[in-house]
Amino acid sequence: MGRPSVAPGIYFRLLLVGYFEGIDSERGIAWRAADSLGLRKFLRISLDEQTPDHSTISRTRRLIDVETHRKVFFWILEVLRDQGLLKGKTVGVDATTLEANAAMRSIVRRDTGESYEEFLKGLAKESGIETPTREDLARVDRTRKNKASNDDWVNPHDEDARITKMKDGRTHLAHKAEHAVDFESGAVLAVTLQGADQGDTTTVVETLAQAGENVAELIRTEEPSSKPKANLKGIEEVVGDKGYHSGETLTTLQNVEVRTYISEKKQAGRRHWEGKAEQQRATYANRRHIQGTNGKQLLRKRGELLERSFAHCYDTGGMRRTHLRGHANIFKRLLIHVGAFNLSLIFRSLLGSGTPRELRNRESALLFLLLWLFHGPSRPARRTSSYPRSAKFGWRRNHRHLRYKLRHSGKPNSATGC
Repeated sequence: MGRPSVAPGIYFRLLLVGYFEGIDSERGIAWRAADSLGLRKFLRISLDEQTPDHSTISRTRRLIDVETHRKVFFWILEVLRDQGLLKGKTVGVDATTLEANAAMRSIVRRDTGESYEEFLKGLAKESGIETPTREDLARVDRTRKNKASNDDWVNPHDEDARITKMKDGRTHLAHKAEHAVDFESGAVLAVTLQGADQGDTTTVVETLAQAGENVAELIRTEEPSSKPKANLKGIEEVVGDKGYHSGETLTTLQNVEVRTYISEKKQAGRRHWEGKAEQQRATYANRRHIQGTNGKQLLRKRGELLERSFAHCYDTGGMRRTHLRGHANIFKRLLIHVGAFNLSLIFRSLLGSGTPRELRNRESALLFLLLWLFHGPSRPARRTSSYPRSAKFGWRRNHRHLRYKLRHSGKPNSATGC
């Protein structure tokens, strides 16, 4: 009969488990689902049924397209809007790197297909070394420039991965995930996955476009009301760090009537605005915005809300390193993973905790507090001295110093006669 298939509802719940349990791989999700009776109830799998295998989860992911995952992500945004946790007026943008499931030692030349070691051996022979050793190859590689260029090298197992510098300083193959976060509640309005070698001023266009489409669709699908929950004018303000500051980006956002609060880079000298009058007006307007009281408050809030989404999704959520290859596969997992983070905002507003582990820890802390209040401290209080602690230890220190002087002075001690 073959392995049984997985219903779409169970498949998406399994991906939600990956966020709430902090599991990075589909193999780990399958093992956790088979081990927990509570997750069986959440997945609606009875005790006499077999939980899905990791290969079944992977096959189901390949069969369901990206648009279906987008619809699930947007459905979660609609739930947030109905709960009053999403406005869509002020949006913050930031990006982070995700370590790819590919090794640097596997990269090959784009033009010839040579491995890195074969390429170095060819350079060593051209320089006159017939049988180069490892030390010779390291010396040749040390003197080269642009030796890790994405234009020349690619990983054949994951062609979408790009060579980049990680947050901790390591050079690795990685992907770039970018969030557009609503400043009303910290919910992620849009998430995109792009090449890690692309700059922030390039990737922000796609992310803000996707966020604008989601907000417009939320306005369209909302039921008519005297007090609409989503902002009817769409995105009006954008907040970003120094990486997103450029004249072209500011001009583009100003043309679509979006107010910018993007931190400005420090210039070494005076800027020349010849032939760039439009960029000059946009830059000066942005400078006035960030120097105001509202601008300073939004920039402080940017560090709080944007970094929180990254910490929950990729650090405690377990997606800092990807176990999939290709942007399409990773993006499918990323959409549901970030959607689970949005669901946790609803749980936190209703229960006071965003994940089951946090709720369980709070119950344990409350029980410990109640036991401590009713039974008191478990050990007796220490007997304190009648004089200050500093005086007591100061007297001991002086007494030891006096004994040391008497022992080495050669004079007899009056107390012992020695």
